[in-house]
Amino acid sequence: MKELKYLTVLLSLFIFGLVVSGCSRHIDKNKLEYGSTKDIRDINPHLYNGEMGAQNMVFEGLVKDTKGKIEPALATKWTLSNDKTVYTFTIRKNVRFSNGEKLTAQVIKENFDAILANKERHEWMGLPDEIASTSAPSKYQFVLTLREPYYPTLTELSLTRPFRIIAPSCFKNNGTKDGVKGYVGTGPYVLADHKKNKEAVFKENKYYWGTKPHIATVNWHVISNTQSLYMALKKGDIQLIYGSDGDQISADTLKSLEKNGKFKVYMSKPNASRSILLNTNRGALRSLEVRKAVSYAINKKEIVSGVLDNSESMANTLLPPNAPYMKDLKLKKQHYDLEKANQLLEKAGWKKEKGSEYREKNGTPLTLTFSCNSQNAQEEPIAQVVQANLKKAGIKVKIISEDKQAYLNRQKDGDFDMQYSLSWGAPYDPQTYLASWRMAAHGDYQAQLGLPKKQWLDNEITEVLLASNKQERQEKYQQIMSYVTDEYVYVPVSFSKTKAVAVKQLKGIYFPTSQYEIPFSSMYFN
Repeated sequence: MKELKYLTVLLSLFIFGLVVSGCSRHIDKNKLEYGSTKDIRDINPHLYNGEMGAQNMVFEGLVKDTKGKIEPALATKWTLSNDKTVYTFTIRKNVRFSNGEKLTAQVIKENFDAILANKERHEWMGLPDEIASTSAPSKYQFVLTLREPYYPTLTELSLTRPFRIIAPSCFKNNGTKDGVKGYVGTGPYVLADHKKNKEAVFKENKYYWGTKPHIATVNWHVISNTQSLYMALKKGDIQLIYGSDGDQISADTLKSLEKNGKFKVYMSKPNASRSILLNTNRGALRSLEVRKAVSYAINKKEIVSGVLDNSESMANTLLPPNAPYMKDLKLKKQHYDLEKANQLLEKAGWKKEKGSEYREKNGTPLTLTFSCNSQNAQEEPIAQVVQANLKKAGIKVKIISEDKQAYLNRQKDGDFDMQYSLSWGAPYDPQTYLASWRMAAHGDYQAQLGLPKKQWLDNEITEVLLASNKQERQEKYQQIMSYVTDEYVYVPVSFSKTKAVAVKQLKGIYFPTSQYEIPFSSMYFN
């Protein structure tokens, strides 16, 4: 009997151990389980089909942006000619790609030439068009010559793409615009395996020249549904969600996780801006009076408190005042005023028939579409608030919620009345973000096509990028931002923050200058 009792106790303890181990997953300090709603896709650093967080793990550039300061990366130093058109970079010695190939100035030149061979694809930024020539006069000296001074040169060289360096052995047809044979870079990680729309495995680069990552393996799990992503974190299947490129989980979910003792929530300082983009080249929004009315009818306070749970501050201007050149701008503030919205619509001839909820003009109902990305946890809830707000002004809103690629295709074609818009934050704002307005594939360009001075706007953006001094740039930014504000192309909503949530044992989490980069190599388990 005593033996039976003893065995029963042992069995009970064994079962209890199984239950406990099932509830509390073991953490391997050398492996990080990261969850994302997006697959890494094609991470060719010279194209735009891959996730920037993944590209940044594998590929490096000549320089990097650290807290707004340009610092050495693959270049140890550089000089600038007196006329500010010739940059001479000293290339870091003893750097190898992850396959053992050596980095030289000639390799840098081949990469730049591959990028410039596809120059029209990079028109969203100004630098490719300003490069006159590249040369490698010695093994560790690379020279970049510009046609004229271009003030954001080093900033644009620091961006995640396209000026990152890939091993020339990966080139296809002597270049990269037609794709690449592999993903061989000089960064801290190597892409070891990729199962499309399921998982990507990154391993430590044994040849890495810099500080080795604390965590040797990062497993990138693709969980496209935001609720499933949340549940995977709670169950312990993943240990980190990092909200690059918008919002992967809602503000309510973040709040509940913050209250849970197992997790820690991180929020950056305001680094970009949320807004509603109004298409000036489509339907009723061709009218300035209607765009004004829409702007007055949107209750931003309701979005900030209801959808964003007061985690962000309300915006009355398109870009945050802490962005370069934005602090001292004198711009018209956009605010909520339903009575004003109704007055403007009446004046524009949009009337409510007796008993009707919505306005009409010449038998045509006032109906707008709102296009949003279903993989962003915040976009559809914001669209729903806008829908309810505009209904009070007699405007019917149809919400089109699609996966990210369908959303981007609609953006490229200008097939929308309204779209959720997020500025790019540092180090892109304002110069590179505004430069992208000139590119037809971007929603901003499509939405601005109905402006009477669209050509002037594009020319002004080009000129501000080439302006020789800060005062001249300040004046031109004032003109540009005043014009899009007065034309009601954007309805500013809030100044956004990048968000992350992780198990408490994961340390070294911070927010780099760019909201699209994830600092995996600095993270470690305590």
